[in-house]
Amino acid sequence: MGRAVIVGGGEIGNYSRARSFLKEGDYLVYCDSGLRHEEKLGKADLIVGDFDSFFLGWRACEVIVLPEKKDDTDTIFGVKEAYNRGFRDFLLLGFTGRRMDHTLANIYVLDYLAQKGANAKVVDDWCEMETVGKEWKEIPSSFPYFSLIAWKGKVEGVDIENALYPLSGAEVESSWQYCVSNEPLYPGARVRVEKGSMLLVKIFDDDKERRLGD
Repeated sequence: MGRAVIVGGGEIGNYSRARSFLKEGDYLVYCDSGLRHEEKLGKADLIVGDFDSFFLGWRACEVIVLPEKKDDTDTIFGVKEAYNRGFRDFLLLGFTGRRMDHTLANIYVLDYLAQKGANAKVVDDWCEMETVGKEWKEIPSSFPYFSLIAWKGKVEGVDIENALYPLSGAEVESSWQYCVSNEPLYPGARVRVEKGSMLLVKIFDDDKERRLGD
């Protein structure tokens, strides 16, 4: 099984960067107004949504039309549908933007997928986001900054190696976030959490790669 790319209706300004994460054979799922990104990212394999914010028109690919009143947002439905079809590797685009409520709900999809044993990453114009648990996660020094966010209460056994601000066996509470804006040392840092889960945010270096806005 390949990788599912779920495209939400959030903001994408740097399409060149977004396209750089795409791979041949990706299964592209567009969620409702995420279809506005299709021209720049590639043709849909599956479209889902209630289409209250985007005119669907005729499509040659598979379409799942959802009711307007439902528990899941169109984007979260798209994630669940791809998972139910057997995908365990996810790239999530168009998941952040001006609607903070949707942004927060979408970022927590990373936790949903991690609990199901799937690999997932959110990419937007400014950063990459993924979960951190017991397995080491690498942060190459090409990222100027990274942060670890305790997003579900207290986490224990936080290790940060080869970074400007290292930690060993630390505890972090969601009410006190002190692992923000760290810097990886060459050739890169690595992080892990013994008990619990954290959100790893790796900031792109826009001094080297200016936002193209195409």
